Amino acid sequence: MIRIRPLRRALFLGLPTVWGAMAITYKLACPLAQQTGFGARVASSAVFFAVGTGLVLHLRATLLRELRQARRVAGAAQSVLLRPLPPRIDGLGVAAAQLSADRGASVGGDLYEAIATEHGVRVVMGDVRGHGLAAIGTVAAVLGSFREAVHDEAELGNVLHRLERALARHLRERARAEHPSAGPPPDTPVAEEFVTVLLLEIGQDGEVHALNCGHPWPYLLSGTSVEPLARADPLPPLGPFPLPHELPAVRVGRLLPGESLVLHTDGAEDARDCHGRFFSLPTAIAAAVGDDPVTPQTVLRTVFTALHRHTGGRPADDVALLVLRNERVRERAPEGARDSDTCGSAARARPAPTHPQPTNHV
Repeated sequence: MIRIRPLRRALFLGLPTVWGAMAITYKLACPLAQQTGFGARVASSAVFFAVGTGLVLHLRATLLRELRQARRVAGAAQSVLLRPLPPRIDGLGVAAAQLSADRGASVGGDLYEAIATEHGVRVVMGDVRGHGLAAIGTVAAVLGSFREAVHDEAELGNVLHRLERALARHLRERARAEHPSAGPPPDTPVAEEFVTVLLLEIGQDGEVHALNCGHPWPYLLSGTSVEPLARADPLPPLGPFPLPHELPAVRVGRLLPGESLVLHTDGAEDARDCHGRFFSLPTAIAAAVGDDPVTPQTVLRTVFTALHRHTGGRPADDVALLVLRNERVRERAPEGARDSDTCGSAARARPAPTHPQPTNHV
């Protein structure tokens, strides 16, 4: 590898030099080039056209090689930031993907992660203000904090507080980098920035607890029914307002075996076609029920196919989808346990309690 790079550098510089020298030699030393007849002019033009074409092709090949190398490096960096999820996590089938609004980028302002912990499978879905490459720094800060906090914190509320502090540090550092001569860092750096976040915790028994900061609620796919998992009023997004000190996780129901959760960002439901009509995400999810068997991969593929057809392949905002399906084997329970399942289903159908709103005044 060490020998190849100097050789490529020599070829990059040497071949154009050789072609240029050949053109100059032909012009100065070849008798045909000294003649003024029509045939001599045609021959001279052909020689210089060949030299120019060779230079253009050589430059094009070099640029394409550098572009491929840059894409490989960018792809490796993007896969580390928004790493591919395994197809199965602690008995849950998983499928996730993102469609960036920036052409050539595989990640943007949306984020997701699912990690198995001793407290259950913990999931985050978020959306950074803006889209594309400009939001990647904020995505990295939030995801990095989540991947550590889910193992350290027993309470889901403490995980959310860790994300809030990580975002505040990132915004302060970015404000300092953008305005290094402005003195001490401002109290509310980059006030326009915010992140919507949804945290879920799925226990071994399928119980789902959630904390929602301004993010769309996921859809529950049960049989042929597609309904929002909850309808509670969310907390404000991370960034503009401080969170309450006490953040008890809200029980939003139970994910029974065979049921699926479809987490998404607002780019999916805000997508429009050429006539300005919004994309119907519940309809696209329900269309996946016709496939047998219904897997997270089929749901993801069906929704993205419909979304691509609806927008003509040009979404105006980043779109992220994360599908979780309970593939755990249902344990045989006594007949009396059926009542508890019914109660669990009824609890899921009822709206979750409203989060307390922060009392801090700005």
